[in-house]
Amino acid sequence: MSRIGKKPIEIPSNVTVTIDGHTVTVKGPKGELKQTFDKNLNISLEDGVLEVTRPNDEKKIRALHGLTRTLINNMVVGVTEGYKKELEIVGTGYRAAKQGNKLALTLGFSHPLELEDPKGIEVEVPAPNKIIISGTDKQQVGQYAAHIRGYRMPEPYKGKGIKYSDEIIRRKVGKTGK
Repeated sequence: MSRIGKKPIEIPSNVTVTIDGHTVTVKGPKGELKQTFDKNLNISLEDGVLEVTRPNDEKKIRALHGLTRTLINNMVVGVTEGYKKELEIVGTGYRAAKQGNKLALTLGFSHPLELEDPKGIEVEVPAPNKIIISGTDKQQVGQYAAHIRGYRMPEPYKGKGIKYSDEIIRRKVGKTGK
């Protein structure tokens, strides 16, 4: 049995979970998330504890067991606490600014990049070299952070580019002179 899959999910008192067939809806103080899961897994809610069980030990179902439990847990955490990713911009002349619901990035291209905030995502720019992305959906927050980082990945010689705040860039030694 999957160690992760068999763990029960404790539902906080301020969160409402509705199971309609194989669609799970989670409502909390920060918003609402809805997702449909595989029809082979059984999702049950009893006395504020949600459990995911599997009918047999087929390889596909075993793989989905822990995944389904983790996705539901991420939904519960998202509507109660939310998720946050911090990006740092390193480089001379590289900066970010917030203009209404758009993020303006100056990254050494011939023009500034203007990215519109996706629905359900909040973007803050507390300093010109720092971007904070937050929201309820873990996958959406991580995807948008990776999208922004993809414009200028950190390079190993000077460390210039957009990096996660907890990321460590392995530095390389440049050329040596005579």
